[in-house]
Amino acid sequence: MAMVNGMTIRVARVLAMHRTLLNLLLTLALVGGSFGTANAVEAVKSSQPGDKMPEFSLGDYQGKVWPAPELHGEKGTIVVFIGTECPLMLQYASTLESLHKKYSDKGLKLVAVASNQQDSLTELSAFARQHKLTFPILKDPGNKVADEFKAERTPEVFLLNASRTLVYRGRIDDQYTYGRARPEVKENYLVNAIEAMLVGQPPKVGTTDVVGCHIGRVLRGTGDQSVTYSKQISRILQDKCVNCHRPGEIGPFALTSYSETVGWAAMIDEVVSENRMPPWHANPKHGSFRNDTRLSDAEKSQIHQWVEAGAPEGDPADLPPPKQYETGWQIGKPDLVIEMATKPYAVPAKGEVKYQYFIVDPKFTEDKWISAAECRPGNRAVVHHIIVGLVLGDGSRLSGGQHSEWLTATAPGARPLMLPEGLAKKIPAGAKLVFQMHYTPNGTATEDLSSVGLKFADPKTVRKEVATDKAATRRLQIPPHDDNYHTVAEQTIARDIQMLAMFPHMHLRGKAFRYTARYPDGEEEILLDVPNYDFAWQNSYEFTEPKLLPKGTKLVCDAWYNNSESNLANPDPSATVGWGDQTWEEMMIGYYDAVWADQDLLQENGRAEGARTSLFIARTLAGETKLPAELLIACESALDQPEALQALGAELRKVLPQLDRVCVTSVDGKKVVVKHCVQDPLYEGAVGGVGKGIDAAWSKLGSLIEAKKPTVYSSLVDESGFDLKHMAKAYRSSVHVPVKIGETPSTINFWSAESDAFPEEAVALIEKIAAALAK
Repeated sequence: MAMVNGMTIRVARVLAMHRTLLNLLLTLALVGGSFGTANAVEAVKSSQPGDKMPEFSLGDYQGKVWPAPELHGEKGTIVVFIGTECPLMLQYASTLESLHKKYSDKGLKLVAVASNQQDSLTELSAFARQHKLTFPILKDPGNKVADEFKAERTPEVFLLNASRTLVYRGRIDDQYTYGRARPEVKENYLVNAIEAMLVGQPPKVGTTDVVGCHIGRVLRGTGDQSVTYSKQISRILQDKCVNCHRPGEIGPFALTSYSETVGWAAMIDEVVSENRMPPWHANPKHGSFRNDTRLSDAEKSQIHQWVEAGAPEGDPADLPPPKQYETGWQIGKPDLVIEMATKPYAVPAKGEVKYQYFIVDPKFTEDKWISAAECRPGNRAVVHHIIVGLVLGDGSRLSGGQHSEWLTATAPGARPLMLPEGLAKKIPAGAKLVFQMHYTPNGTATEDLSSVGLKFADPKTVRKEVATDKAATRRLQIPPHDDNYHTVAEQTIARDIQMLAMFPHMHLRGKAFRYTARYPDGEEEILLDVPNYDFAWQNSYEFTEPKLLPKGTKLVCDAWYNNSESNLANPDPSATVGWGDQTWEEMMIGYYDAVWADQDLLQENGRAEGARTSLFIARTLAGETKLPAELLIACESALDQPEALQALGAELRKVLPQLDRVCVTSVDGKKVVVKHCVQDPLYEGAVGGVGKGIDAAWSKLGSLIEAKKPTVYSSLVDESGFDLKHMAKAYRSSVHVPVKIGETPSTINFWSAESDAFPEEAVALIEKIAAALAK
């Protein structure tokens, strides 16, 4: 699997009758754990083997009422608690039908009990029809039977003998768990218990820990209406959840109304408090990302308070206005839709499916610039991810120019490629598209015909080409049973880039991943830290502002793997694991999206470097460069307030378009410290701002404070001094004017990302500006 185009791709939610484990694995954080609120699942002792289980009579979705005697088998009864939207329940539906057919002739009765308040009779009917279930499916109003059985989750099975004594309680087998699936069953708990019971023996295993979704019990209100669905919770869900939890999107259930939400209240509180939802895996100590989905502590607290109060609805008049969400194609109507093949691919019901590759020739006779692209699974129930790569017409890999690993992709937790104006990816003329398809069987044989939608950019508007590159290593030899195997991949940045996003990729043994930038001046910065990697979610991490990595920066990616029994997703802890495409093999790839910092395809030479300086020179030669008196007056008070300095920066750019930063430095004790600063936000992360300091003994700027005239550096990369080397991560040239601010000797420094940006005419203006600022 590879990068989500610098921008995470969103996967869609299947309709209720079509929700199967693959799509629901995308929200498997919603299943599991325990919940102790008194208004939801009471903390009661679970039923144990040897307990006498109660009889019950319930109606099914067709209106038939089943009396207790009809729910008894001659040799025993299998009672399973189900939920139509629970990921694991969907995966086990066909297994239960097989058990029903296998054991009904042997005197066993299989009965399904639906206790979730949110599961309607219509949904139960659709569920049975979709999965071709022939055993009784009974509605349990008010979860009374679930309470009597002390059932906790779905699917949870209770095996009773002929006298209704509990023989086994727990999970069906060990093939599926939270976000993970074994290729084959290793421990067939229920079948083993049945076979033992039929020959009059107790099972070797009488109870197992249940995995699945909490039963959506009816909550008891406390009368506390300070937090209600209508006032607060609906707004939180609308802002942070409903974009995925609505028809046609990723969530296995909708959260668009109170009736749809209340049955999931306890589960929502659990996964939010444990930071399992919304899905986000980055360490908050490092980096700022515009696609950060986390809830605030205040939002989590309100959700918990709401559930503790019994999840009151409140006054519907307090509901927020409906929010409009994108439907269908997330990128809007594509200019071109390309299918992966001329006919569907047959996906088997079970087992592992190796990655499938399909090559399509779009017959482009000219280069195409892509501003947006979206992979569309034809059958979301079985498509885990899609990657669309590029090869030349003769089948060789693209080479030369900007290196790009792929065009676009879709995966759990990610969203389509949608690039800002002026940025685009390129499909060269004659290139073919390669679809890499990863399928996950869901228990039912089916077909898939996926596609990709493309939106084209006008070449006359594209300034920078976006490329997807990587730091990776194929030298993987993960020893058996090693729970903390570590490996490193490095890449030296050959040209100044602006990094847009990162996408770490490993497989099922992946444990943690980290990106670190080692800058040319020796400083290090952790760009992204993912301490708990989860293959079920393929998140990308998009910088709030592009991250400038200067030429010579070493991008270091560290990855850790857990090949031990403690990793529940591990296909085989006894194996030595090497590199490979398949999920039972491993990968170590630190993908990232980036553009060349100095690229401007609209310039004659394709480079942006010097363009603004050239504009200044042209204006000066034409007599158009003026330093307005009101601008100098504004300079005199600009250091009094940060807001005034910010406003001044924009005005200075009108006179000096090549200017990217103005700062004031002075000696504070033994350090040279930045006292005031205004700069393009693009460079803030690379070089810092106000408060940044360096030991005066190592500072070149410190020595300039005593200079008699301005100092000009035309090429900072060639200068000495730790502070100048540091600033060269973002800037290429500078001017430094010695002044006194009050009684404090200082320098006012003017910086540009362009080389040789300050000719004599610019320096003359800068001296006047510095003098006014010093006042």
